[in-house]
Amino acid sequence: MIEALEPFRVELTGYCYRMLGSGFEAEDAVQETLVRAWKAYDSYDSSRASLRTWLYRIATNICIDMQRSAQRRALAVDLGPSGGELGAPLLENAFVQPVPDERVLPEDQAIRRETVRLAFVAALQHLPARQRAVLILRDVLAWQASEVAALLSASVASVNSALQRARATLEVVDVGTPLDVADPVQKSLLERYCEAFDRHDVQTLVALLHEDATMSMPPFSWWLRGRDAISLALHDPGAACAGAWLVPVRANASPAFWQMRPGLDRPFGLVFLDVRDGLVTGTTTYLNVDELVPVFGSPMSSGVPSRIPSDD
Repeated sequence: MIEALEPFRVELTGYCYRMLGSGFEAEDAVQETLVRAWKAYDSYDSSRASLRTWLYRIATNICIDMQRSAQRRALAVDLGPSGGELGAPLLENAFVQPVPDERVLPEDQAIRRETVRLAFVAALQHLPARQRAVLILRDVLAWQASEVAALLSASVASVNSALQRARATLEVVDVGTPLDVADPVQKSLLERYCEAFDRHDVQTLVALLHEDATMSMPPFSWWLRGRDAISLALHDPGAACAGAWLVPVRANASPAFWQMRPGLDRPFGLVFLDVRDGLVTGTTTYLNVDELVPVFGSPMSSGVPSRIPSDD
């Protein structure tokens, strides 16, 4: 029986990740979903719902329960004004956390890859849990309104109303811009950024930034906005980026890289770039590498990897 449930793990993890904003919590939710399904499998009635719908109903209820007492996960730019002191690190559950592509994007399904980007997942966290479920099921997974209504034990009218409210909320929240790996301008931008980073060419790095670009480093709430402020930070002798290099990672369907530094036997951080119109609009560097390396795998390898993640 467990063999019948296991093929749903990746798509369920992607669903729970969008709901919860954390790969760690998503995998816990999916494991609980499969355990509950296994225990209740004898009572499952295929005439009332498909196995997939039944599993999504269990996963949805688990995610909603997990959200009742949890604070909203966010990006650093949502937590306070820019600038100031670095301050003390916040707990892991303050931030939307990254996740490997292979854990949330099934290879055999035409799911919108851009909906696991950090900015999109952070935007989803602004929605009440049921609205979030409705929007993901309808707009990301392309379920029919009647299917969602059956899953949530609600009317089609209430599902459509929830979807309209959710869409209205996302219209005023910045969901960022997905990477187009086929766009030669964006590919060239990433190549130039990585090369400049490897050379510690701060002047070129700053020139590749949008004038309103942001920079943040979870688990700290500190962040910067603007090319001038970021330039000052990059020129700070304490930044210690000289000799560092970037190794591509498949994460959140986004340009993502391990930042490696000389003398360290582990990465310094996991870097995400936001790009738009040929410029970098944001850099987010996750510093909780002790938690992330076991999830993503060790980046230590020989040879020089390709600089630009592809969608192959």
